Amino acid sequence: MSDPVQPAAPAPDKVQGESWTSTIRFVVLLVVGVFTFQTVAAKPFYIPSSSMMPTLRTGDRLVVSKYPYGWSYASPSIHGATPIPGRLFGGMPERGDIVTVARLSDGADLIKRVIGLPGDTVEVRHSILYLNGKPVPRGPKRMLDLPVDANLPCEGRLEPFRTARADGTAVCRVPTYRETLPGGASYDTIDLGDGDLPGGFFSVADMYAPVTVPAGHVFLMGDNRDESADSRFPLSRGGLGGPVPVESLGGRAEFITHSYDGGGSVLNPISWVSTLRSGRSGLSLRPAHD
Repeated sequence: MSDPVQPAAPAPDKVQGESWTSTIRFVVLLVVGVFTFQTVAAKPFYIPSSSMMPTLRTGDRLVVSKYPYGWSYASPSIHGATPIPGRLFGGMPERGDIVTVARLSDGADLIKRVIGLPGDTVEVRHSILYLNGKPVPRGPKRMLDLPVDANLPCEGRLEPFRTARADGTAVCRVPTYRETLPGGASYDTIDLGDGDLPGGFFSVADMYAPVTVPAGHVFLMGDNRDESADSRFPLSRGGLGGPVPVESLGGRAEFITHSYDGGGSVLNPISWVSTLRSGRSGLSLRPAHD
């Protein structure tokens, strides 16, 4: 009686080749899946500057949803600087929305607030925002304490506002104003006063001639009114060059996931927790309606 024939074991080289093929296929599918999700659904976003203080601070991590205004050339994580006309399932933002926008000069993604919609006339007179010839209501000045840390050093023009609380904690005590747009969207802005930085870089921040927003465009501004390169500034100076086409909007900011004070290190896992700012996680970025 003969023994049953056993199938020959696959050659080691063949097994290793199939393993590498499976790994490569998995990685490719994972990358495609993440890219697709971040294009059509939501994407994490990092705040690298102070232009949206006090609402957003350098070191904040947040979620930007991609579907509220439809999809356009600015929706993918990688996109060019030249706008491609048209949107899929397009919709207009509302005044007060915080949005990401692809700057027309270089395609860089910035984050700003929607101030003007098509047909609106936007103007700034002595730091006061005007819409359609009327001043946008804003509350009385309130001083807000922002804790000083590596990501918020309170330097430059903010240095005169650096002080200390009774317990010795260093804070940046900045003047804020509650602004309310037509429709009721309310949020806090920082306004240091009617004046310019040395060299006149912010000369148009406090005085901006009336501009009517064309059809299919929006006017964007940062909440930190004296230190935001936005629709008030030309592209040559890092701004948005006036009203921007809606196709340039990449998505709407929804909420902060977490925030770092900038004192940590990638090589120190303990600092990934110890440098988290308290009270920032879960904060909604949708404007209140007072």
